Amino acid sequence: MTKVTIYTDGSCSGNPGPGGWGAILIYNDIKKEISGGENPTTNNKMELTAALNALLMLKHPCEVDLYSDSAYLINCFKNDWLKAWKKNNWVNSKKEPVKNVDLWMKLDELTLVHKINWIKVKGHADNKYNNRCDELARIETAKFF
Repeated sequence: MTKVTIYTDGSCSGNPGPGGWGAILIYNDIKKEISGGENPTTNNKMELTAALNALLMLKHPCEVDLYSDSAYLINCFKNDWLKAWKKNNWVNSKKEPVKNVDLWMKLDELTLVHKINWIKVKGHADNKYNNRCDELARIETAKFF
């Protein structure tokens, strides 16, 4: 299975407000940057969109190390929130409908295709790839001003 490393980040100016996302895919010595944005949106939606779009770039099943500074994204998979939400018909522990359910469903489908290791990184720290994703997301956000 092909091994790919992905870094992702999302940003939003206001919440909701204009936002952007960025991702870097790394395979061997090849690096590909992708980014986009929406207005209006939320920070969480941009975090999920970054991961989703990065995973959609993969042409065949891969073993993926996906790094994000989003506890919302990482904890969903690491702490089995997604399984609980599906079991409860997309209702969260507060008995509220899960937000961004369309994105969660697509990410869930991709976990059946790829072997994904979800890894939390500290945001705005010393990780050059996370910092670059943040920069890409902010560039996309700025396009709305």
